[in-house]
Amino acid sequence: MSIPAVRLHVLPIIRDSRGSLSFAEYEKTLPFLPKRYFIVFDVGEGQTRGGHAHSTAHQLLVCVNGSCLVELDDGTARDEVSLDRPELALYIPPKIWATQRQFSRDGVLMVLASEVYDPNEYIKDYDEFLRVAK
Repeated sequence: MSIPAVRLHVLPIIRDSRGSLSFAEYEKTLPFLPKRYFIVFDVGEGQTRGGHAHSTAHQLLVCVNGSCLVELDDGTARDEVSLDRPELALYIPPKIWATQRQFSRDGVLMVLASEVYDPNEYIKDYDEFLRVAK
């Protein structure tokens, strides 16, 4: 990963005759205590989600079904991560520009956030992001 602050975690999996279970625990695999979660689904072909950074919120992205591509930018380096298994969890700290694209038809992205929703905490202008990221 060319952006050191971003981390891809491989979550534990428990499999038995009833099916599979993947999980994360605060302080073990979750680097923050979630205060909010949301789910992104039914994303149309060619559509993107995200396209912003957060000034204070940390996020953990898990594609619980299907797949999507996450594009990341810290103002100096860029990277891409494919989330295509439910045990892959992408940690994104504040001040990282993130865009999700190439959702599969069955793609379901769950996002855990360290903060409750606050529209003023979003950085939606890329030029402003570049100033803040330095």
